[in-house]
Amino acid sequence: MGGSLSDFSNDQLEVFREIGNIGAGNATTALASLLDKKMTMSVPEVKILPFNEVTNILNGPENIVAGVMIDMKGDLQGYILLVLDARDAQKMIAILTEVDPDALSEEDLNALDLTDLTEIANILVGAYLSAISAMTGLTIIPSVPELTIDMAAAIMSVPAIEYGKIGDSVLFLGTQFTDEKQKLHGHFFLIPDFTSYKILLNSLGLPVDE
Repeated sequence: MGGSLSDFSNDQLEVFREIGNIGAGNATTALASLLDKKMTMSVPEVKILPFNEVTNILNGPENIVAGVMIDMKGDLQGYILLVLDARDAQKMIAILTEVDPDALSEEDLNALDLTDLTEIANILVGAYLSAISAMTGLTIIPSVPELTIDMAAAIMSVPAIEYGKIGDSVLFLGTQFTDEKQKLHGHFFLIPDFTSYKILLNSLGLPVDE
């Protein structure tokens, strides 16, 4: 394998799906406790995406989204990015604060307490990283989450600029959150440098050709 994520095999992508589902299970328990509600999560979609196609799954480059970025240090270097459509971000906050989401307009997102959204994102990303650590024995140290509300193209420009130095693709995990009343969709992007991808796969018993 060279330096392209597009060379990943189906078996390797299935490993990432399994990690995602374990992380989703961990996050479900934490979120259910935080929200005092029954929650389920799943990772129905895992794929390698070129950076120039990412905004397509975020409903276009000008769509307003909430993005939470966390730096990874330790055995893996890079980023994890969680992106929620503005409306799904509102619904997530509404679930936590027990506000009727149907009473919120799209313009209300910046008026809400975004600390709640950052806390939820921190739980979700933390659960995902814990799943990776548990399966691999790797030490991963996350940074404090950084939350931004902006157009999808602007949100994705930061990892694209940084990661674009060494690659042109990203690992995408589509995530679905469900409570008793509604479904929400999140977009996880795992963006380690390519060396870290190889470390991760090797630690899972899937050797990567040089």
